[in-house]
Amino acid sequence: MKRIVVIGSISMDLVVTSDKRPQAGETVIGESFRTVPGGKGANQAVAASKLGSAVQMVGCVGNDPFGQQIVENFKQYGVDVAHVRVIPNEVTGTAHIVLAEADNSIVVVQSANKQVIFTEEELNQLLDEQSFVLLQLEIPIETVRQVTAYCKEKGIPVLLNPAPSQPLPPEVIEDVTYLTPNEHECRDLFKGLSVYEVLERYPNKLLVTEGVRGVRFHDGREVRHVPAIRANVVDTTGAGDTFNGALAVSLIEQDDLETAVRFAVVASGMSVEGFGAQGGMPTREDVQQRLERV
Repeated sequence: MKRIVVIGSISMDLVVTSDKRPQAGETVIGESFRTVPGGKGANQAVAASKLGSAVQMVGCVGNDPFGQQIVENFKQYGVDVAHVRVIPNEVTGTAHIVLAEADNSIVVVQSANKQVIFTEEELNQLLDEQSFVLLQLEIPIETVRQVTAYCKEKGIPVLLNPAPSQPLPPEVIEDVTYLTPNEHECRDLFKGLSVYEVLERYPNKLLVTEGVRGVRFHDGREVRHVPAIRANVVDTTGAGDTFNGALAVSLIEQDDLETAVRFAVVASGMSVEGFGAQGGMPTREDVQQRLERV
């Protein structure tokens, strides 16, 4: 059975909700505070697992209560944690999230996520021809470069979600199978080029997510647009992670790219209707039922 191997960040989300987003130097009164497991890697692993795939999480947590809670949370969602390492004398990564005005603002502190590094031998043990690798950019960029080069050599498909936005070595873009920036990340990665120019340059590889406008990609003949679904927005945190996890699930089942994108768009749209990055993520049955109505 093919499996999704998520190599990425694991953190605890510290979430504040407020009617108003504070400006620089401003203090506002919040409505609530919660801690919920998160991290882009962890979120994508949970999304894929809830949608029915075999998922292995590869990452690091600190030797602290947050790390322990997160590992137990993975187990509850059926994610394999055999390769989640506990780093002594380190704290678990955190994401500090403000939910206000139907959107979010996030500050990420990497902490233990900086220790997601491998030897060649470790990669040989982790990955094989049954793997589909899912990566993000909340771990060291050198690790991303190492993993993408290894997978290219071994013929292992890689989906890279280039978030949070940062410069990428050109060889990483060439080595990955799929690249899923949002529109802001796309502009940062390909300065001076329009979205349509970049899509034409990377057919069937580059998928640009545009929030409520949906997703665009080039199928080798033309730019295709998959619209977003209508959703009652509660919390947008994790919508992009749900999209990436769902896209990996559909692709590993050998769906064509447009089918996979439609599946992922519906899953992502549904995820914003619940609270928390992981709590709002839909199951496979949920998505199938919604697809029948789209």
